[in-house]
Amino acid sequence: MLFRSRETPDPITRIRTAVWPTRSWSRSFEYFKKRVLRLAGSPHAVALGVAIGVAVAFTPFLGFHILIALPIAYVLGGNLVAAALGTAFANPLTIPFIWTGSYRLGRFFVGGPTRFRSGGDVPANLAEKSLHAIWPVIKPMIVGSIPLGIAAGIIAYFIVLMATSGFRAMRRERLAAARQRSEGLSKPAPAEGA
Repeated sequence: MLFRSRETPDPITRIRTAVWPTRSWSRSFEYFKKRVLRLAGSPHAVALGVAIGVAVAFTPFLGFHILIALPIAYVLGGNLVAAALGTAFANPLTIPFIWTGSYRLGRFFVGGPTRFRSGGDVPANLAEKSLHAIWPVIKPMIVGSIPLGIAAGIIAYFIVLMATSGFRAMRRERLAAARQRSEGLSKPAPAEGA
């Protein structure tokens, strides 16, 4: 694998690095950005894939984002790798804001509890009560995630489309300039007497 560590980290180190990167968040963002820009496919397909991933990241189904994004990207013709990378928008830094915004917007549309009460509403064993116990919270989050996800997906689409198109145009110019330089060096020098 590209950029694999020479030493295999233990599971605790992997979890810590996933939550808080070793080098910094900016370095992780730079790697993510370069990974998206270098994906194969048209700029539209890459941008559509990222947009779908970002939109799905707004749903409250944490852990299933990739499983939801991949079929949607496949049906709509988006890049599958870009869709999987787009779901990374839901990360430990953004999830509190995403879920709060989704819940509040959904509560505006469908209603729901305005406050979480401790003890009375939450049963001791959620596995027994399953969906009935959390439905008053999940329903507004699902409803609120739809408009927020669509809006964020549209914004992500245009940002990635412009970035990918610009990156590829700049890359074509660099390759053309390098080709001209190499052709200029490989041509034989004209004879002085001719």
